[in-house]
Amino acid sequence: MSDILKDAAPEFEKFEVKFSRETVVKALNPLLEPFSITLSNLDLLSGRFPVTYLYFYSRPKIGNFEAFVETLKSSLAHILNYYYPFAGQIVHNPKTNEPEIICDNNGALVIEAHACIPLKDLDFHNLNETLKDKVVSIQPDFPMQIQVTEYTCGGISIAFTFDHALGDASSFGKFIASWCEIAQNKPLSCMPDHSRHLCARSPPTYQPSLDQTYMKCTMEEIQNMTMNPISLKRLYHINASSINMLQNLASVNGVKRTKIEAFSAYVWKIMITTIDQSHKKCKMGWLVDGRERMGRGKNSMSNYVGNVLSVALGEASIEELKEATISNIANIVHESISKVNNEAHFLDLIDWVECHRPGLMLAKSVLGQEGPTLVVSSGQRFPITEVDFGFGTPLLGTVYTSIERVGVGYMNQRLSAKGDGSWIVSAILWPELEAAFHHDPIFQPMSASHLLL
Repeated sequence: MSDILKDAAPEFEKFEVKFSRETVVKALNPLLEPFSITLSNLDLLSGRFPVTYLYFYSRPKIGNFEAFVETLKSSLAHILNYYYPFAGQIVHNPKTNEPEIICDNNGALVIEAHACIPLKDLDFHNLNETLKDKVVSIQPDFPMQIQVTEYTCGGISIAFTFDHALGDASSFGKFIASWCEIAQNKPLSCMPDHSRHLCARSPPTYQPSLDQTYMKCTMEEIQNMTMNPISLKRLYHINASSINMLQNLASVNGVKRTKIEAFSAYVWKIMITTIDQSHKKCKMGWLVDGRERMGRGKNSMSNYVGNVLSVALGEASIEELKEATISNIANIVHESISKVNNEAHFLDLIDWVECHRPGLMLAKSVLGQEGPTLVVSSGQRFPITEVDFGFGTPLLGTVYTSIERVGVGYMNQRLSAKGDGSWIVSAILWPELEAAFHHDPIFQPMSASHLLL
């Protein structure tokens, strides 16, 4: 690279992280004998890929980076007594031809690192250049790993990375919140349920419509999925006033729509302006947690650790969406989610997987086989301000994936750490949609100024 090009290099190329130490943390009081946990059908459907939850903190008011890390490690050793699968290994069972969790206290990996910049110089918007192999590093030998990074200002980031086979967002949220309780010497507010008891009926039966949504596939099909440009990882801030305004637009004639339904309607309206006109229709999807529906009683599955997820898909013609109001589109969103937000759907989904085991199974849209699709995941219940290890509450909490390319666009929204009702939205987008958000008044590129740095 010439000297001229070096001078013109973007700021992110100057951002370096030095890794100083790796520690394997094991449960303090392990189980006497290793044993295996068989994954449920919904675990198998969710698949195996790393999911990262990322938190940023200002300089601790008490203690320093070393004290912070030691508190993390010691409290992690305690919480792994209760969440023992997270200290295990995920291996392939040759008899069933499926993965399983070996609870053998192999340990969780803690990585310590030091960044060469202060937090305020971090690019919080363009996550492609900020995080991978720097703030988030992945080592496949550990289903759970944590990277703790110190910045020159004394600020700290923590990246919690989990194999999806361990659970879903609800499971990981409970784990992180419980870990913080241990770190602050508080009693655990919930005891995890590791039963993975979601079994198929005998004989298994399901609605034929599931064959239109899901498919059995091979690793080759996943690796060679239809080429698409969905790879831009971005972080946005949305003011509470904008969210409330969208909800008011979506709620008419005495029918109140949720904030996520209203937000989805608005995003769908933007999305259609970015799609190749050869497409007559487009889809939106929503991840739905089935715990409340499957529990046969309020909160009876609230502490269940594992995957209890389905995807609701809504489809409409581009012309219809162009003409529709936000409230009209919000009605489509509501009806689409309602179709899967019930116990009957989840029982059918468990049975569908049973009929297609063993092997890989995915929603067709995830493989990019159903045209332009954007999936929305709500993280409203995921802990943000609660993620306090005794050194203060976070400035920012969000979700990230190290997967480079996906078959669908993706958005995850969660409450801002400010506690003022604003949202943080993490997204994986195609270039035209990213450009549309860049010119949209509601989507503000996330920056250090939003964190008051």
